[in-house]
Amino acid sequence: MPKKHVVIVGAGPGGLTSAMLLAHRGCRVTVLERAAELGGRNAPIRAAGYTFDTGPTFLMMSYILKEMFQETGRRIEDYLEFTSLDPLYRLKFDDLEFRPSPDRAKTRAEISRVFPGNEAGFERLMATEGERFERLFPCLQKDYASWKAYLDPIFFKAAPYLGLGRTLFENLGRYFQDDRLKLCFTFQAKYLGMSPWTCPALFTILPFVEYDSGILHVRGGLNRISAALARVVEEEGGEIRRETAVKRLVLNGRRITGVELENGERIEADAVFLNADFGHAMKTLLEPGILRKYTPERLRRMGVSCSTFMLYLGVKRTYPDLPHHSILFAADYRKNITEVAETLTLSADPSIYVQNASVTDDTLAPAGKSAIYILVPVPNNRGHIDWQKEGDAFRDRVLELAERRGGYAGLRDGIEFEKRITPADWEHEYRVFEGATFNLAHNFGQLLSFRPRNRFEEFDNCWLVGGGTHPGSGLPTIFESARISSNNFCKAFGLPYSVPSSLPNKERIDMA
Repeated sequence: MPKKHVVIVGAGPGGLTSAMLLAHRGCRVTVLERAAELGGRNAPIRAAGYTFDTGPTFLMMSYILKEMFQETGRRIEDYLEFTSLDPLYRLKFDDLEFRPSPDRAKTRAEISRVFPGNEAGFERLMATEGERFERLFPCLQKDYASWKAYLDPIFFKAAPYLGLGRTLFENLGRYFQDDRLKLCFTFQAKYLGMSPWTCPALFTILPFVEYDSGILHVRGGLNRISAALARVVEEEGGEIRRETAVKRLVLNGRRITGVELENGERIEADAVFLNADFGHAMKTLLEPGILRKYTPERLRRMGVSCSTFMLYLGVKRTYPDLPHHSILFAADYRKNITEVAETLTLSADPSIYVQNASVTDDTLAPAGKSAIYILVPVPNNRGHIDWQKEGDAFRDRVLELAERRGGYAGLRDGIEFEKRITPADWEHEYRVFEGATFNLAHNFGQLLSFRPRNRFEEFDNCWLVGGGTHPGSGLPTIFESARISSNNFCKAFGLPYSVPSSLPNKERIDMA
């Protein structure tokens, strides 16, 4: 019997994970990537001797990725070199800073130093949210292509832990009295592109995960994950075609039979996996009038995440006293978040994330220099901000704050390489719908079966992977989306596949 042929549109981490699993399971796999670099928002940016991650810089729940490599008979440590970060990050307010650790005793001592009287709340959070995580995680690994998924006893056991009616910030009030300490456990909502004052309480599992399993750096940058996945795909006989843009999906009725490339070539397939940004794919890869559910009108009504203003800076100095990750809070954080997520206006006093990865990894910049990555949450393109007009002044404001509030002395004078990505660039150059860097919003109306489904409901023979489908955005959940879709495909075609355990296997990665 000939191998089933799967065409995967997009070589982001979700598409490459699917390709790795399916190639190992005996499928003929063809990955089509329009860019020269693999990885999508997980691709590297290389210039002038510097290397930057385009997007994700936090690696959590590394055991998920390790488990997928193990399915193929490989050790992830043979492909990637990991460093555990301590402190996890520096959280900086104007008058204080907090440096939590993956060591719970050290974090408790740090809370006692900076926020005295809140220490016991940390232990309660880890216990309570740990139980929530153990109940909810199996639900995130399930396929919601059918409403029958809600009848699974796993879902019934998890339902009381959804935290309905409470927000992330409200939920943290159960553990901490100090509002700034609460904020230190809410900034993770940015992974979802949401405000902690509207983000569902169930996402309190995000800070729990960071403190429970730690945050890792991959030597060479997190972009090396996509390179490692691609290496396994090719070792398993899969084909990866770079600089190969897909023009449209080819349909026979409601059945996808392949893809047509920009150069006119057609590739037939038994199934197509879409790893392109969901909203962009719906707008561009199908003829007008084909979509029944995700019509242009429906897409305009769907909630999307915030965007990000990015600076990638090659700097002629080092910052050995500043940690790998820093979050610099706006003086009025709630006002800043409201402007980003609700009023869609540009903040005069933004919050800023700075990655000083060269303090951990000497491969990212020439000796005596630093690769500095700056991310600023800003409104998506529904805010209609003119970035050609606003970009230079906003860049100057961000750099001034990084120096003054963040302690990156001499940053502006030391820049010898600079690249900028604005929300307009995310949409037009990187093909991200509405410039929403973190994809579709993660409110209850767009979770589980209410999110575009892994086995796409619009067409036969089409599966989705990436942040625009279940379970959502963020590297660990994107890896899970790939496993869910790959397993669903194998089940549909009678191919063998591995089912993940009902609780996460938290076996740690061996550190170099």
